Amino acid sequence: MLTEDRELLLEFRQAATKERAFTAIIKKYQEKLYWHVRRMVVDHDDANDVLQNMFIKVWNALDHFREDSQLYTWLYRIATNECLTFLEQQKKRGTLSLTDDENGLGNKIRADEGFDANRLEWKLQLAIQQLPEKQRLVFNLRYYDEMPYEEMSRVLDTSEGALKASYHHAAKKVEEFIKNN
Repeated sequence: MLTEDRELLLEFRQAATKERAFTAIIKKYQEKLYWHVRRMVVDHDDANDVLQNMFIKVWNALDHFREDSQLYTWLYRIATNECLTFLEQQKKRGTLSLTDDENGLGNKIRADEGFDANRLEWKLQLAIQQLPEKQRLVFNLRYYDEMPYEEMSRVLDTSEGALKASYHHAAKKVEEFIKNN
């Protein structure tokens, strides 16, 4: 574990410095976690809500963090689980179609005021939203966050081989989508 993270955890466990340490953890990881969440839920406001819920859970659980993994890996796992919970709730509420939630997320991208279907980055975002949830998550972690498979395996509790296969299939689907659209 990073020395700085270990020091922040020690400060968090002391009543006098708990809030300051938590604020430092948020400042250190908030932006990376925001973009991870945003790529999953698409909408800015939804991403902020998910991130806020995630940090509430972190506040309540940080005293029990066993330090078996990096703090960042642990935070990523909580953020990922919050994203999946949020998307599942959206499906249940009918905000996203039960059979075609990827299309619903694609519509959110198209509704963005800066959307331009001819720009490659927009095509990439649309392609990613067409992926099944698990492939989308793996693709985002590998492509955008450049997370090694070993660390991804700890975050998602999945074998490295399964993650590599999932990323390979996702990359092929993204490539096909971009070629054909």
